[in-house]
Amino acid sequence: MEWKAILFDFDGTLADTAPGIVLTMRRAFAEDGLPEPEEAAIRQTIGLPLPQAIRLLGGLDEEATARTTATYRRFFPECEMTHITIFPEVAETLRELRSRGLRLAVCTSRGRDSLESILRLHGLRDCFETFVTATDNLPAKPAPDMVLALLDRLGVAAGEALVVGDTTFDIEMGARAGCPTCAVTYGNHSAEQLAAARPSFTVSHFSALLSLRR
Repeated sequence: MEWKAILFDFDGTLADTAPGIVLTMRRAFAEDGLPEPEEAAIRQTIGLPLPQAIRLLGGLDEEATARTTATYRRFFPECEMTHITIFPEVAETLRELRSRGLRLAVCTSRGRDSLESILRLHGLRDCFETFVTATDNLPAKPAPDMVLALLDRLGVAAGEALVVGDTTFDIEMGARAGCPTCAVTYGNHSAEQLAAARPSFTVSHFSALLSLRR
């Protein structure tokens, strides 16, 4: 492995957050008197900013989107945060990558406070040098801005950083930034969807990252 940095998506890549997101989303829609979205539809929006996901799922106008976004955030601590698990092999692999001198960062549509709380809860905060999150208010995936901000922060060229994610949004974001990309097939988008985005690499389990080469 000859990259200098690896930039990870969070939801569906490092952690299985889908059960909590699905539960919270359906509860928020029901609370606001809206039809509850199907689980499969919700999973397809994971990785997008929350208001955008809610707008797409409900076909809502701006006012209704804002209302249901607020409802989701009210239920979030109770529902989502208690249904999050770190995927197998993630903790060990991250520590091995760090021991090899790789600089690790997270690029996520999740807010910073939420991300840091989860990482600390699972003992992973010290694995990462920096984050770009929804709190930074940059254009959302698949725009390249979050990756470009991390590259600038780390002082690493695009060709020296691998972008890893579980959705086509992640793969397109990395490619637009000029980075090689790696799709993980155990997350929210199917292997077929990911293949259509043409990632540089595809892995079915997290520890396979250790054997990738530029």
